[in-house]
Amino acid sequence: MKDDQISSLFGRLTKQILGLIATTDDPVAHRVTAVALLHHKVPGVSWTGFYFLRGEELVVEAYQGPVACLVLERHMGVCWAGIDRNEALLVDNVEAFPGHIACDTRSRSEVVVPVRDVNGRAIGVLDVDSHHPGHFTEAHREGYESIVRLLEERWWR
Repeated sequence: MKDDQISSLFGRLTKQILGLIATTDDPVAHRVTAVALLHHKVPGVSWTGFYFLRGEELVVEAYQGPVACLVLERHMGVCWAGIDRNEALLVDNVEAFPGHIACDTRSRSEVVVPVRDVNGRAIGVLDVDSHHPGHFTEAHREGYESIVRLLEERWWR
């Protein structure tokens, strides 16, 4: 897909998610719904889900795709880098990422977007994987960031 098509797709997905989550204020229901929609509507993804800090551990929550690592080794891999840096990461080749954690050995590229609390501190991540190297573009990163910001606004209003 071209970047303009990806941007258009995420625009439609944003509207769908807004409509679907309007019926409840429950953040878990929001995440489960967002993950299901994103996983099935964004082409080429193999895993879509959230990890959240639970004490000192980064623990899987809502996800779609193969069975995930339940707890990620502390301060290792792309998800922890997203938490530690408090920024989105676009990784074209996960095998070249220092400390990459291979929950699915077929994963080749990844995008991670931090989920922030009301004070801007990273408390989790949206993690999306693909079996294709270099699958994600800046348009994907921007789209996933817009979805996470939408959810945060709903949770912290």
